[in-house]
Amino acid sequence: MLDAVNRRRSQPKVTEAAPSHDELLPLVAAAAGVADHGSLRPWRLIELRGDARERLGTAFVAATSVDGKEAAKLAGKPLRASLLIAVVVTHRPSFKVAEWEQDAVASGVAHTLSLLLDEAGWGVMWRTGHLTRTAPVRAMHQLDDNEELLGWLYIGGLHDDAKKGEKKTVNAREFVTQL
Repeated sequence: MLDAVNRRRSQPKVTEAAPSHDELLPLVAAAAGVADHGSLRPWRLIELRGDARERLGTAFVAATSVDGKEAAKLAGKPLRASLLIAVVVTHRPSFKVAEWEQDAVASGVAHTLSLLLDEAGWGVMWRTGHLTRTAPVRAMHQLDDNEELLGWLYIGGLHDDAKKGEKKTVNAREFVTQL
């Protein structure tokens, strides 16, 4: 596992290849094993393929005031990968599990899934931004009132020149203290 985490790189450019729905399911099942206080499973994933990505681009443009070339560029962003997985936190009523804990579970599922996809040989990049919380994007994803979009995993095949090798490491001593 340490090797897999150290090896993982965000892949901003991927090929058109992507895992099928059936190839994705066992990875999602494994990712669902993240720590989940109360076993609420406060998350869901939405696959966006084909024209769903174009509808997302339209929602991006509708959420902004851009037009012309800027609008075309913005509308094309979801087309950078043939599979996008929207990561949604679904807040469940709970007297003992705060919403921030439920957000953490959904984030944990997304990150674990990205590691599993990487290990399976796919290129992955988690993309977020200010458009995730806009009304047109919420509507396009058909989110319920208790749901928030955390971003999308952009997934595709690896290019021959995919990011590899050493990545910046942190000095753990700077982030771990003792009492």
